[in-house]
Amino acid sequence: MLHSNSSQEPLVSVIIPTYNRPEYLKQAIDSAVKQTYRNIEIIVSDNCSPESPQEVVESFGDSRIRFFRHAKNVGMFPNQMNAFKMAQGKYVASLHDDDMWNEDFLEKLVPPLEENPDVILAFCDQYVIDGQGKINYSSSEEYTKAYKRNCLNKGVHQPFYEIAVVHKSIPTAAACVIRNEFVDWDSIPQKVGGMWDLYLAYLCSRSGHGAYYHPERLTRYRAHEQTDTNRSGGRDAQAKIRKGEAEIFCYEKFMADEILKNYKPYFKQKWLEAHTTLALGFLRSQETIQAQARPYLWRALCEQKFNLRTIAALTLSFTPRPLVNKLLKV
Repeated sequence: MLHSNSSQEPLVSVIIPTYNRPEYLKQAIDSAVKQTYRNIEIIVSDNCSPESPQEVVESFGDSRIRFFRHAKNVGMFPNQMNAFKMAQGKYVASLHDDDMWNEDFLEKLVPPLEENPDVILAFCDQYVIDGQGKINYSSSEEYTKAYKRNCLNKGVHQPFYEIAVVHKSIPTAAACVIRNEFVDWDSIPQKVGGMWDLYLAYLCSRSGHGAYYHPERLTRYRAHEQTDTNRSGGRDAQAKIRKGEAEIFCYEKFMADEILKNYKPYFKQKWLEAHTTLALGFLRSQETIQAQARPYLWRALCEQKFNLRTIAALTLSFTPRPLVNKLLKV
C-alpha cells in the first residue's frame, strides 16, 4: 500500500548515475518510482552517453525526477559525486543504473533512521541478478556470506569500523540509505575512483555514529558482462589499473588512520595485494611497458609472505610480450 502521509515524511534523494545503459536505466528508475515510500526526488545524472537517455527519463512523466546531463564525459566518480551534491533530501540513497530496488526498500530503511537520530545509515542485504534480471539464489547466498552479512544481527551497530572497512558489509552504492547532513561530499577525494563506496562507508564509520542493519534482501545487484569485473582484453587492463590505483590510495589512508590501528595488518595485506592488481593491469595493457609493473611487484613480494599470484606476475614481467598476451588472453 502507498503511504497516505507522504507530505509528513522526510525527503529522500535517490541518486542514479548513468552511462550508456538505457534499458537497464529504465528498470532502475521504474524501481525507484514504484517505491511505497513516496516522498522522494530522483536525480538521474548522465555522464554524456552517446545517446542521451532524456527520452527514457521523460517517458515516466514523474515530476519527482530531475535529469542532468554532462556536456562531456567526466568519468564515473565525478558523475556520482555531482549527483550526491545535487541532493536536497534529508536522506540520500544511491541506485546504480543497472541495479533495482524492491518496492519496500525505502519504506523499511527510512524509519530506523527517523527513530535513531544518532544512526548515520541503514542498509540491507541484496539479491544477485544476471543481465536479464533473473535472481541467482546461490550467488546471492555466496555474496551474503562473503560480506559476512549472515553474521550480522538486525538493529544498530556502533561502532561499526569492522563492518564497514574490513568485512565490507555495507553496500553503500545500491542498498543503503544515508543521513545527508552527516556527510561532507567534498571530503571524498577523486583518487578513490571506483572505491568511493568503500571510502564512503569508511567516513560514515569514523563519524562516531551508528549503522542499522535490516537482514532482508531488498535490492537486486546486477552481475553482468558490462561490469568491470567481467570485462576482457584492453578494457580489463584499464579496469585493473583503475582498481589497483584506487585500492592503494584507500588502504594507505586506512593504514594511517589512528582510529583503525587495530586493523592495520589487514589493510597492509590488502595494500600489497593492490600492488599486484595494478601490476597485472600494466601487464595486460598494450599502452604500458612490462617494466612499469616490476616496482609494484617487487614491493608486494618483499613485504608479504609467499604469494603465488605475485610471483607469477613478476615472471610475466620478464616474459616476451607476445607470450604474455597469449597467456593472459589479451
